[in-house]
Amino acid sequence: MRAVETVPADTTPTEDHPRLSEAAAEAWIPRSCFKNGPPNQIGVELELLVVDAHRRDGPTTHYPNQRFSSLVDELSRSGIDGLLTVEPGGQVELSSRPGVTLAETIDVVQRDLSSLRSRAARHGARLIGAGVDPFRPPRRTTDNLRYAAMESYLDRWGTSGRLMMSSTASVQINVEAGVDGPVEAPTRAGPKPLSGTRARWDLLHAIGPALIAAFANSSWSAGRPTGWKSYRQAIWMRLDPARTGVPPTRPGECLEASYARWALDAPLMMVRRDHGSWTAPVSATFRDWLRCGRTVVPDRPPPNLDDLSYHLTTLFPQVRPKGYFEVRFIDAQPGPWWVVPAGVIGALLGDETLADKALDACLPVADRWQDAARVGLEDTELGVSAQRVLQLAAEALAQDPVTKELSGSVAAYFQRWTERGRCPADDPPEMFDRAPANDQYTSSNGEGQS
Repeated sequence: MRAVETVPADTTPTEDHPRLSEAAAEAWIPRSCFKNGPPNQIGVELELLVVDAHRRDGPTTHYPNQRFSSLVDELSRSGIDGLLTVEPGGQVELSSRPGVTLAETIDVVQRDLSSLRSRAARHGARLIGAGVDPFRPPRRTTDNLRYAAMESYLDRWGTSGRLMMSSTASVQINVEAGVDGPVEAPTRAGPKPLSGTRARWDLLHAIGPALIAAFANSSWSAGRPTGWKSYRQAIWMRLDPARTGVPPTRPGECLEASYARWALDAPLMMVRRDHGSWTAPVSATFRDWLRCGRTVVPDRPPPNLDDLSYHLTTLFPQVRPKGYFEVRFIDAQPGPWWVVPAGVIGALLGDETLADKALDACLPVADRWQDAARVGLEDTELGVSAQRVLQLAAEALAQDPVTKELSGSVAAYFQRWTERGRCPADDPPEMFDRAPANDQYTSSNGEGQS
């Protein structure tokens, strides 16, 4: 989730932002969300919990509010290559620029993360990877209008909305949507990447349950076991189904049109206003607002393109098309292990032959999102699929000298957890606060930093 709440409201139709028609909205969403791009580019977004390192009970108590702004100021001065933002509950998010290769992206993010962790330590803080805060209750640290409206909207689904906003963290992998049509020859020798938009979309969804199971890292919440390997996924599954999960495609409907339909039929989560609350009318969809204007939102002009663009930021499918594909289903990982899901996804999309093998391995479990979140690799079918995917990725990465070290990281993760039918969620919860010695992987024997 980016710091989109800072985007100023543009609430009046003008020559630059005229009233939007339903047909124009249906045409604009595919052009905006499914842009062609070089299929090898990849980016990473890391969300990290902030823990007080000064106190023995730091993992179970919130970092002090009075010190938080100074911490953020310190982190913002770190001179990192990526973008630093803060989530509603004070989680720190590091978003990389898209790198032209997987290896380049990981190297840059490792340097940025090392700098952030060093600066956090100067303020008595540690940045920790866990899908859900295992001990502390949710606490929203900002009162901005976006997050206030989001919290009010999600409260209709009980306490899960506040948990999602303030207690969860993820590793998000951003990959190009692909190129439909002729693809330029690669600039260097190597496998042909999986390039088609629909093929990339289908692969990312097919491998989703297997990767959720392999990288589950959120089995505790509020100091108690939850009964889920990825409680973060369980939280998302309890929220508004009209804006989460996997957008359905109707028979004969193309991917881009189906997403546009789904997006317009999603309820309004919020309506930006120049003054006052951003609360939206209950049950009104964006399509309703397009069709009926002030009848739906009496105190606002009919929506324009800026309103539609903002509405898209309030949709949270497992894979979100944003001009590129934002893979959202992986829990934040302990220590420096975040490189493994990035390496696996990058390897699979970087070789269409490998992608076909991974697709075959994962099709039997492609719709088992809930099982993956609840039992993880304890399920035999999910375990077999996850093992196959990580093995394929490790073998492919080992073929390129540039990614050989990353292959060792994937192999180390596989030996430590996946091969044993385990995931980080199976470790004792206190291990989530164990600080890594550094942010690099140097081991391929299963003894990487935790």
